[in-house]
Amino acid sequence: MNIASVNYHFGDKEQLYLESIKRAHACADGFTDTDNPVPEMPAALPPEQKLRAFIGVMAGRMLTPARTSAVQLLMREMANPSPAAATVILQYIRPKAFLLRDILTEMFPTADPRHVLMVGHSVIGQILFYRQNRPVVELIFGKDRIDALDVTLVTEHVTRFTLAALGYAPPLREHSGLNNQSAEANRPPAP
Repeated sequence: MNIASVNYHFGDKEQLYLESIKRAHACADGFTDTDNPVPEMPAALPPEQKLRAFIGVMAGRMLTPARTSAVQLLMREMANPSPAAATVILQYIRPKAFLLRDILTEMFPTADPRHVLMVGHSVIGQILFYRQNRPVVELIFGKDRIDALDVTLVTEHVTRFTLAALGYAPPLREHSGLNNQSAEANRPPAP
C-alpha cells in the first residue's frame, strides 16, 4: 500500500477503512451513494402498508446479489464494530431501524418500547436471514430452489408472517397452502 497515496486521497488509513466499509455497505445493501437508504413513507399510508413497503425495500436490498467480500466485511463489522463501522451504522442503518420502530409504534402506540424493539428485531432477522445465510441454505436446499425465492415472494411471506404474528392478519396457514389437514398428515403418530 502506498501510504502517500492513501494520505493524499483519504487523509489516513482510518479514513480509507471508513470509505471501504461505506462502499461494502452500499454494495451489500444494493444502493448507490445517491440513493436514499431509507424508503419514503406517505404519512396517510396505513401502518400495515408501511410495514409491507419497508419489508419490500429491505428484501430487495438483501436479495440483490452482492460481492462476498463486501458481505464478509460487513458481517465482521456487525459482530465487532470498529469506530469506522459505527459511522456507517449511524449514517445508514440507524435511520432504517428508527423508521421500522416508528411503523411498529404506529401499529402499537401503547406498547412497551422493549416489545416494539423485539418485534423490530424479529422483522429484520427474517429479512437478514436471506443475505447472511444464503451460502449455507444453498448447500442444504440447492441454489436453484433458493434463486426461486424472489423479492415479491419473500416480501409477501415476511409481511404476512409478521402481520399474522402481530394479530393484523389471519393465521398464515389460512392463505399460504398450509392447512390443518397437511399439518395432521405430516404430524408423527402419538406414542
